[in-house]
Amino acid sequence: MSDEEYNKEILEKVSGLIPSDAELSSVEFEGPDVAVYVNNIGAIYRDEGIIKNISASVKKRLIVRSNPSKLMEPEEALQKIKLIIPADAGVQPEGIRFMPDFSEVYIEALKPGLVIGKGGSTLMQIIRETNWVPRVLRQPTMNSDVIKGVRQLMFKESAFRKKFLGSLGRKINRINTKSEWVKATALGGFKEVGRSSLLIETNHSKILIDCGISPEPGIKGGDANTGGENKAYPYLDSMNITINDLDAVILTHAHMDHMGFVPYLFKFGYTGPVYCTPPTRDLAALLLYDYNKLVMKTGGTPLYGEKDIKTMLMHMVTRDYGEVTNVTDEIKLTYHNAGHILGSGTVHLHIGEGMYNIVSTGDMKYGFTRLLDEADTRYPRIDSLFIESTYGGPNDITTNRKMAEIELMNIIKNTVKNGGKVMVPLFAVGRSQELMLILESYMTNNPEYKLDVPIYLDGMILEASAIHTAYPEYLRMGVQQRILSNNSPFESEIFEIAKGERGDILDKGPSVILASGGMLNGGVSLEYFKAMAEDPKNAVIFVGYNSVSSLGRRIQNKASEIAIPGEDGKMVKKKINAQIRTVEGFSGHSDRRQLMDFVRNLRPSPRKIFTMHGEESKCEDLSRSLGNMMRCESRAPMDLDTIRFK
Repeated sequence: MSDEEYNKEILEKVSGLIPSDAELSSVEFEGPDVAVYVNNIGAIYRDEGIIKNISASVKKRLIVRSNPSKLMEPEEALQKIKLIIPADAGVQPEGIRFMPDFSEVYIEALKPGLVIGKGGSTLMQIIRETNWVPRVLRQPTMNSDVIKGVRQLMFKESAFRKKFLGSLGRKINRINTKSEWVKATALGGFKEVGRSSLLIETNHSKILIDCGISPEPGIKGGDANTGGENKAYPYLDSMNITINDLDAVILTHAHMDHMGFVPYLFKFGYTGPVYCTPPTRDLAALLLYDYNKLVMKTGGTPLYGEKDIKTMLMHMVTRDYGEVTNVTDEIKLTYHNAGHILGSGTVHLHIGEGMYNIVSTGDMKYGFTRLLDEADTRYPRIDSLFIESTYGGPNDITTNRKMAEIELMNIIKNTVKNGGKVMVPLFAVGRSQELMLILESYMTNNPEYKLDVPIYLDGMILEASAIHTAYPEYLRMGVQQRILSNNSPFESEIFEIAKGERGDILDKGPSVILASGGMLNGGVSLEYFKAMAEDPKNAVIFVGYNSVSSLGRRIQNKASEIAIPGEDGKMVKKKINAQIRTVEGFSGHSDRRQLMDFVRNLRPSPRKIFTMHGEESKCEDLSRSLGNMMRCESRAPMDLDTIRFK
């Protein structure tokens, strides 16, 4: 049987299950899904079981749409939809947009539940009266230029998306091949932190899990020569395949060391899909555009341009936690919560009909945070586990979380009391929101820590926080409920947006400044540090990971003087008299104990374990300890190692 005949067989199977009075028009592949177009869409939705039964039969997500010829004219449909949707749903005039290429109408609302209606009743009314299928998007409670831009791009390029997804669907739905072997090759991020990339191969499939860069000092874009001493980029030139031999790129989350090299693939001809969760797509856009600006600001040449980032976004296929998705005809992907940042996911790959199962954690947190639930530990099956080791060393045991919060608040309180300023350099995504939740909780609920000083937010923190409010379902229940109740902690009255010149803020007396740029390699945190470093009354508090060669690590290691780029770009020496404090316990990574607990609690237990994403000694020590604890094979591969599983 040819691939064409196999595709035809699947489509005919779907056709045979559609009720006759729905008047089937066509059946198409759309990426990993099957899209059905009918003349009478109401006949499909009269029974909730119809779609579920067909999806279960073909083992694919089914999308039902109206034949374009049956759609009500957009102008008339718009008026009807406005009358159907409750006024207090928070839908702006520009929040209803039609996408004829997909026979869908997108409705952006502050309160999506009111647009959906009880049991989906409002959506059904829209379908019955207009034949357009509504897709409901949550409007962030704060302004987000990134979300506006990404959603606008999806509308503008809907014709391209339709063609791309159709082509991808035909490729995925080939004859179900049976592979004889499975292997993995470490392309980056093994016995090191940065440029994470792992190639999974069978006879017929080639999947890249993550494709990041190492944005360290001195790396200013340029050519992506992955050989020699350049440790900025993955070893893609060692794959022995071309870029377009890749079937898919799968992202665990939106940090640059896991996805920062992906636009480069598109610059040099990659045309395949990039799988991620919906928040990962939006956060990736934020961080990639910002990284390019930073490279140009420091006099470098970006690896790729805005066009390449947009091309990547147009090829992204988003999936929520728990959705089983074919990424090739023989490999199924399922995301599980990783607890690291918004939308971060551990990757579960089911290869063949029970042939082999792989879990790759990406970055993960198996411990309490105020922002996210801890990483999932239940999977259908785990033959091999790839686990991060950032804090996998024997001494990497963080302090009690409650004590860490009190230590943080005491440093802030005492510094402010003595007339100083506090600056916390933060990664814009994840740690910033965690710190905001801590400060808001203590200053609102504990009179002892209610400080009568401004808390400024500067850099990308505001945009990143806005994206969090668009995806409350990915957050801890308490935070989720507050956002849904129009009481977002990220918009608390205790926070002030940094406006005007930063010198004005620094001239105003004691304050607390949350600034993006967690490792002080660039961004607004470095600007504040330059101005604050020489005053002994000030304090700089590190609450996250600093890589070995970062400026943040050198400052943490008690450097008394450092060289920093001045206004003219030339290096100037700066004495460090400010208090330099590190408070452990707020990292989005698991510490040694949490990593061990995570593996101990995995169900089922992995048969093999491979450590990654950590300094060499930490990867090796964690590997030995996990192997002894689980009584299974455990290794710490290095970059360019290849592991055959079957």
